[in-house]
Amino acid sequence: MGTLSIRRIGAPERRARLARRHRIAPGFRATKVVDAARSMVCLHGTDQPTVYLSSWARVDGMTVDDMDRALYVERSLIKHLAMRRTLFVFPRELLRFAQAGASNRVAIAERRRLVREVGQAGLHQDGERWLREAGDQTLALLADGREATLSELREKIPLLTGSITQGEGKSWGGKVAVGPRVLTTLSAAGQIVRASNDGSWSTSRHRWATMSSWAGEDIEPCNEAEGEARLVELWLRTFGPGTVTDIKWWLGSTITAVRKALVGLHAVEVDLDGQIGYILPDDVESVDPVEPWAALLPPLDPTTMGWAERDWYLGPYKEHLFDTSGNAGPTAWWDGRIVGGWVQSDKGEVILQLLEDIGSEGLNALEFEAARLSGWLDGKRVLPKFPSPLAKMLTQAD
Repeated sequence: MGTLSIRRIGAPERRARLARRHRIAPGFRATKVVDAARSMVCLHGTDQPTVYLSSWARVDGMTVDDMDRALYVERSLIKHLAMRRTLFVFPRELLRFAQAGASNRVAIAERRRLVREVGQAGLHQDGERWLREAGDQTLALLADGREATLSELREKIPLLTGSITQGEGKSWGGKVAVGPRVLTTLSAAGQIVRASNDGSWSTSRHRWATMSSWAGEDIEPCNEAEGEARLVELWLRTFGPGTVTDIKWWLGSTITAVRKALVGLHAVEVDLDGQIGYILPDDVESVDPVEPWAALLPPLDPTTMGWAERDWYLGPYKEHLFDTSGNAGPTAWWDGRIVGGWVQSDKGEVILQLLEDIGSEGLNALEFEAARLSGWLDGKRVLPKFPSPLAKMLTQAD
């Protein structure tokens, strides 16, 4: 991968790549929600509204029905637990790589932790046997193709009841039900999936189904190395160039695994303003600048969350827009940089929270986006699961 002279890719070119490949800038937006998701590898699904608002930012004329159809009718997009134990929405053709390259690792870790903790709590003497039987009974109940809520599953399967205490004596401590964690292990293993949603588009009240019944087939297996290599390739295609640290964080794996994938992909080293970054060998040509653009992205948007080393687009605003757990709140972008955030008023109007003077052109462009998003939301208030510190300041001031 090393060369005597490597190409420099500075922040302006990285921002131009982001504008094009992330489908954010006008003229580069997608026509379908599936294409928008595919262009990002996957969409963050932890916060239910984010899936819709991330698509709104990337698809002109996008409607709630467009996303509902992709998720629940065509099922071309599938919710799946993968990298960093995070819920994502994947194009279904990528599930096999996500399962092998990330989800299996999450499933193993979740099973070990749950078995250990129910044993320590004295809830089940043989944690391995309990988890195996609870999982088998859940799969058996869903085997006929039905969908069921957690409450419905608990009524039929007593092994899904009970709770353990976590964080005793700490502010965040309390009783934690084991039933949802059993379902987490099964979903990470690709055996069950979040299916229909009984809530509105902005509320998650999902039902569970087997993957085979919901998707029409089981996830096709592939080996871990192939899965990781494919995920790294997809990341480089969307987010590249980036550092080993960026890729390791996004993938939730090890530096060794990332370096092995980079070697297999014949990734090319580039100079990222003094840091070594990587890019695919067919992607080394310069990218032309993009006209200045504005965007309002939701909490946990894949663009905001795409890198571990974010100074080139986040600048000094981490403490304003990311919580202490590393979750990003709503962000306002101007010309490839985050320049603030946004919130909604009591009436649902989108209000900008700018952290710097971006001039009249930038302000007018962001005000246009705010009006456009306010119109799309049509008075509906969407409360983020992970509000930014900046948003909390405004709420407390009110």
